Amino acid sequence: MISITEKTLQDLQFPTVLETISDGCNTDIGKEKALQIKPIRDKEELMQSLMQTSEYVSSFQNNNAIPNHGFDAITHEIKFLAIEDSFLEVGSFRKIANLSATTNVLLNFLKKFDDYYPNLNARASRVELTKDIITAIDTIVDKYGEIKDNASPALAGIRQNTNLVRGKVNQSFGSALTQYNSLGYLDDIKESFVQNRRVLAVLAMYRRKVKGSILGSSKTGSIAYIEPEATLKYSRELANLEYEEKEEITRILKNLSNVIRPYLPLLIEYQDFLSDIDVVAGKAKYANRINAILPTITEERRLFFREAYHPILYLNNKQKKEVTYPQTIELKQENRIIVISGPNAGGKTISLKTVGLLQLMLQSGILIPVHERSETFLFDRILTDIGDNQSIENHLSTYSYRLKNMNYFLKKCNKKTMFLIDEFGTGSDPELGGALAEIFLEEFYHREAFGIITTHYSNLKILANELPYATNANMMFDEKSLEPMYKLALGQAGSSFTFEVAQKNGIPFGLINRAKKKIEVGKVRFDKTIATLQKERSKLEKTSLNLKEEETRAREESKKMENINTKIQQKLESYQELYDSNQKIIYIGQKIDDIAEKYFNNKNKKELIGEFLKIVEIENSKRKKATPKEVKAKVEKQKEIIAEVQVKVEEIRKEKKEKKLKPVVEKPKPILKVGDRVRMLDGRSVGSIDSIEKNKATVNYGIFTSKVSLDELELVEAVKK
Repeated sequence: MISITEKTLQDLQFPTVLETISDGCNTDIGKEKALQIKPIRDKEELMQSLMQTSEYVSSFQNNNAIPNHGFDAITHEIKFLAIEDSFLEVGSFRKIANLSATTNVLLNFLKKFDDYYPNLNARASRVELTKDIITAIDTIVDKYGEIKDNASPALAGIRQNTNLVRGKVNQSFGSALTQYNSLGYLDDIKESFVQNRRVLAVLAMYRRKVKGSILGSSKTGSIAYIEPEATLKYSRELANLEYEEKEEITRILKNLSNVIRPYLPLLIEYQDFLSDIDVVAGKAKYANRINAILPTITEERRLFFREAYHPILYLNNKQKKEVTYPQTIELKQENRIIVISGPNAGGKTISLKTVGLLQLMLQSGILIPVHERSETFLFDRILTDIGDNQSIENHLSTYSYRLKNMNYFLKKCNKKTMFLIDEFGTGSDPELGGALAEIFLEEFYHREAFGIITTHYSNLKILANELPYATNANMMFDEKSLEPMYKLALGQAGSSFTFEVAQKNGIPFGLINRAKKKIEVGKVRFDKTIATLQKERSKLEKTSLNLKEEETRAREESKKMENINTKIQQKLESYQELYDSNQKIIYIGQKIDDIAEKYFNNKNKKELIGEFLKIVEIENSKRKKATPKEVKAKVEKQKEIIAEVQVKVEEIRKEKKEKKLKPVVEKPKPILKVGDRVRMLDGRSVGSIDSIEKNKATVNYGIFTSKVSLDELELVEAVKK
């Protein structure tokens, strides 16, 4: 159950992050929801939120882009539908239909691509998919937001009559226009519109000669606007029809409102769903801008942010085309408090804020800009004391305020808390304030809280060195130029470089020496020792980095060799199985050849069949029954191996052929004798010659013998005389 105060959110500039996410949302409701993002208490809900954002980020790279989720808010329509007997205007129904259509498209898409977006689909599956809303509206309203002519039989009849009467109005007006124009009664403009009605522009002197109704006159009074008498009766009829049309449309809209009203909870759910997706999209766009990912979230008490960027600083620097330096920070049970020291403007506060803001973002369902091998666990509370919080209206000094804050820390701090304190102990007498700060730090330490503090106090640096599970850290500075390197180095306290910086800025050496005499010799020596150690550490850092790179490369090469070795071993085993199988077939073939030769000599069929059955029974006794599936798998595997071997054999034959084509001085072929170790020209198996008859040799391979032509054999090792 995470508890974060408003002060912590402000200290870590969390609202600034939310404003950037809000700007990336498409809808007003989405923008508003983004600004209301808070740390999520339930772990399952948090993981869902993080995974949804991570899935949306992946949609930017794959070919299955998530469809448009934009919509016009129907908040006004929802309020109206909740009122009994109320009815919506025609434009509102078009908005509702578009909202439903957008939701349906998104629901169908996420269901189809559940493999890509399982967590987004889990959210979508809670929403009912229906076409009834769209069907009901599309029957009445066209795509331009107008009531269709066939929305009801009555409306169709009214509009048909309206068109006929409108035609008569135009026809009668045209006749009057022609008549009075030929008589010269009309002004040059001939006609105009008054009260949305078509009128003749009659010269004032002839107004009594034109039959009709005067609807107005020009400002000067020189023109009278008259609706012709013939048109007048049709205009009245048209006005009646228009009134009837309006009444019929009102009736239709009331009916449609009553049809849609039962879907009110679903429409609320649709708007909520699409605005939620809009927030996820806003978070995904933000993640894309800052190269954010979802690190591993573990149960183990370990926070390891590798190459972590402060997102606000990163975007600001990117706009200015300046470099942002990442930090690598680790907190664990055996190293739970880090005390960062060193001169101002080196990046101490940014390092502290980076850890706090990234943890806060992650626990609010927002991806963070860290290396993919980073990991962290979830805190119940994050406490911060950052910046000068002097309160004028409460008449509290900085120190009084900080003491009140420390009191709050002491009440809330436990092993599930992370605390972040900037310039710890400042605001009071250095010696007294430092002593009290030391006690606070010891208390936080014994409560097993995780924390990072920044300080200039030597006693806190010494305490961090003495406590087994606390560590010092410093922001590295270039030892020559004393310029900040914006890199956090763990394991050693930082010097404030007070006198070195003063000397660099032109303060006379004599004055610096007098200042040194004013303070304790031990403190100067301590600070000087730290400064020297820091310089040495900077030199060692480069060597260590090179060694790490070499080690990483060696590890990768070793892994590659292991993989290659495994693959070679697997191939050797497959080839060995094929070889054994082929040798067995050769052996059986040799036996059958011997039986055939016997039968050739004695023509004894009974003996032939007996010997053949004996071979079959011996081989069958070695077989094991296998299922059709196992047999099929074995055959497929053997086919693959044979195909692979054939490719290799073809390559070898090609090489041998090329060698044969090269002009070579043939060596005299050795004379083969009984006992010589030989092999076939195209083979690999080595055997020894048992006997030679004419041009054939009997070669013994151990488990079988084979008769081979002497021309097909090559000498491997001659028999010793």
